[in-house]
Amino acid sequence: MPIYEYKCAACGETLEKLQKMSDDPLTQCPKCSENTLKKQISAAGFRLKGTGWYETDFKKGKKKNLADSGSSTAKTSTTKS
Repeated sequence: MPIYEYKCAACGETLEKLQKMSDDPLTQCPKCSENTLKKQISAAGFRLKGTGWYETDFKKGKKKNLADSGSSTAKTSTTKS
């Protein structure tokens, strides 16, 4: 469910509300009780739940440690003749 931001045109109160997309927008301000709440345009808010959100969840063996994968490569040195 998305998190919507609202702002009251009468008193300036701002609030966030977790709502279904099918829910009607809020109109009454909880602070001043005026029907002047307006939905704000903001960055998308969402929650990541469950497993599968980490880089190591579906990897096997040495592939799990991606940060160290570059350090184990053999370094070759070149000499000038």
